[in-house]
Amino acid sequence: MFLTKECDYAIRVVRGLADMELKPVNMICEREHIPRPFAYKILKRLEHAGIVKSYRGAAGGYILAKEPDDLTLFSIVSAIDEQLFVNECLRPDFVCSRNSNGEYCGVHKELTRVQGLLVNALSENKVKEII
Repeated sequence: MFLTKECDYAIRVVRGLADMELKPVNMICEREHIPRPFAYKILKRLEHAGIVKSYRGAAGGYILAKEPDDLTLFSIVSAIDEQLFVNECLRPDFVCSRNSNGEYCGVHKELTRVQGLLVNALSENKVKEII
């Protein structure tokens, strides 16, 4: 399982803004090697999640709305991919032919455990600690 390219770019955006300084999109893209079309899409999602703030105008740009020690990788990833699953069988709407009588198979149970480990690992450290 891989995080999406959008998640990777979102983490880079936050890394680029971790110094809590207002930056124009071009500077973020150049420093973090993010294609501009993706940057606007990512920044919009991060803004909607309350992670970044945008300022318009000639002196405008983006800045983190939260301190780096208030953000985790999980908060960034979940802002981009609202439902992160290691396998599609963990989705609430997934119908599996292996699940009978409301009982999940052993594989499903193990993937649920792994899913919990992933969420915990992404939630463990603050952005400030890893950047």
